[in-house]
Amino acid sequence: MNEPLTPLDELLSLLDLEQIEENIFRGTTSHPTLVPRVFGGQVAAQALVAAGRTVPADRPAHSLHSYFLRPGDPAAPIVYTVDRIRDGRSFTTRRVVAVQHGQPIFHLSASFQTYEEGLEHQEPMPAAPDPLSLPTAAEMLPAYTDLLGGPETVQRILETRDAVDLRYVDAPPFASVGEVREPKSQVWFRTNGKLTDDWLLHVCLATYVSDMTLLDSVLFAHGRGGWAVGDVVGASLDHAMWFHRPFRADEWLLYDQESPTAQGGRGLARGRIFTADGRLAVSVIQEGVVRVPRG
Repeated sequence: MNEPLTPLDELLSLLDLEQIEENIFRGTTSHPTLVPRVFGGQVAAQALVAAGRTVPADRPAHSLHSYFLRPGDPAAPIVYTVDRIRDGRSFTTRRVVAVQHGQPIFHLSASFQTYEEGLEHQEPMPAAPDPLSLPTAAEMLPAYTDLLGGPETVQRILETRDAVDLRYVDAPPFASVGEVREPKSQVWFRTNGKLTDDWLLHVCLATYVSDMTLLDSVLFAHGRGGWAVGDVVGASLDHAMWFHRPFRADEWLLYDQESPTAQGGRGLARGRIFTADGRLAVSVIQEGVVRVPRG
């Protein structure tokens, strides 16, 4: 008998797009979410997979810039069309459009670069506790069953993140409803299982996780519990990432996040992802819709 797929196997299968024509790829399934739309991190990661598969293996991604145009339908396949914008001596540029039901739902531009030596400096890694000293999601979430509306919601949250071991340094937004806090947040994360050495896989998995908690810092500034509690509604609008140094998504990464501003029904958040030994691996910026429900 075949062994059942692990949650990580299922996520890797989700990112293993089907190539249906030159420069055209298809994702046939979507990961479960708390809301009736495709998780933004999934669409961004799949689009980066599509772009990366048209680029030589010796040119890793160094940046992506993307816009979420329409909510994705989790019951329908997503088709990714890659436009080969430029193939230079050092840099390669790709544009990807994700389409469902004949309409674009997401747009991504990504740049890839051959390795070269150059000037180097970075911000220091902020202080954070050892990730193994922090509770797992399965250990933490049951304590908030009543606040989250029952065990079914807790189980659904766990299912949305079961391929990733994500641990909050401080209490998540839903655990501090009504408490205004500094608009900062930290989580440690790694995949629940080992990965191959494929660089594209690691950056795509970091892209997937980067959309999970980034807007939490906006919520802290206003004492809001978030999407699971229902005291705000929102969605990602745009998402940008810069990949600075090599890292592995199956080893502990510290995601340090903050929100400098919120206004006009939108909140801005930025994050830095560090390796456990202190190297700044990724920078992230996202703006999202964050609205208080009416009535």
